[in-house]
Amino acid sequence: MSSLAIRLRHAFGAASIDVTLDLPGQGVTAIFGPSGAGKSVLIQALAGLFRPQLCRFATGNRVLADTEAGIWLPPEQRRLGLVFQDARLFPHMSVEANLRFGQRRNRRAAIAGFDEVIDLLGLTALLGRRPHTLSGGERQRVGIGRALLSQPDILLMDEPLASLDQPRREEILPYLRRLTTRFRIPVLYVTHAIEEVAALADHVVLLRDGRVVASAPLREISARGDLPLAQRDDAGAILTCTIASHDHARSLTTLAGAGTPILIPLRPDPPGTALRIRIPAREVILATPDAGALAAVTSLQNVLPGIVCAIRPDHSRAAQLLEVELGDQVLLARVTEDALARLGLAPGAAVLALFKSVAIEVIGGD
Repeated sequence: MSSLAIRLRHAFGAASIDVTLDLPGQGVTAIFGPSGAGKSVLIQALAGLFRPQLCRFATGNRVLADTEAGIWLPPEQRRLGLVFQDARLFPHMSVEANLRFGQRRNRRAAIAGFDEVIDLLGLTALLGRRPHTLSGGERQRVGIGRALLSQPDILLMDEPLASLDQPRREEILPYLRRLTTRFRIPVLYVTHAIEEVAALADHVVLLRDGRVVASAPLREISARGDLPLAQRDDAGAILTCTIASHDHARSLTTLAGAGTPILIPLRPDPPGTALRIRIPAREVILATPDAGALAAVTSLQNVLPGIVCAIRPDHSRAAQLLEVELGDQVLLARVTEDALARLGLAPGAAVLALFKSVAIEVIGGD
């Protein structure tokens, strides 16, 4: 699919939204921000659930809405699959009937076949059951399946895990990862949970008070010290790597993709597997290049040469956030102002980034 062009302006009460976006026509775009940022308003307007004061939504040459040109396709003609916090299943229908409902209403060539969808989402054992007998996670999986079977051009997911407890969220995330890699359907995924962004997103739109703070690939957004994500206690860069080898004797796996090998605790995945890893900024120690011998006398497994490319103040913690280039990827490190001065760090300085292998969070396949 071609890119998705969005222009939206709308005021409601004392709040307003005013955004212009050109989003990728593939992968998962996460719409991220705090409550009241305008995330759900954007999705609802795109879906045609209300008429904004000004908007233009287009996928390639297909215009879904243009208030200035008088174009307004009703929701059923927009070819969008919708998944909300509540799965909104028909209570009088079985799971299978709910799934086939969207299929019957669509005459387009199948992007996602019935058997493939139920296999992907693990729904085979649920087909004969009614919605009231399902857990929250099971209902959401059925809702996602029904949206997929409508053969949408775009899948819109409005905080689909927000109503679930942590165990149910962890249960459903692997299914979401699978569907985003199996089907060539772009996804707009609204959330305020950073762990969902890290696990699923390819591209991220940061919203605040109805305005776009940033829109860029996940890898870039996660390593920007000047963006709101970096001001969180759990700030950290997300890197994309590939498993290079395993050392079973040392219980370590070697990753490639950051300019130099990275060691993590032993993984079951075979060599060649793509992984996303997250390295918390608070876990990164910076040292001058002559400190490489430290690794031999400490528990630190990873000592990576890099270049400081930017330094951003973190006033709330009396600290500094440093962006450190590692090959074609960027690491984020939080250090005290005293450490910055003692080491004489500045943009362009060569450094060593040190961190323990157990500090690395393996998020999943890329």
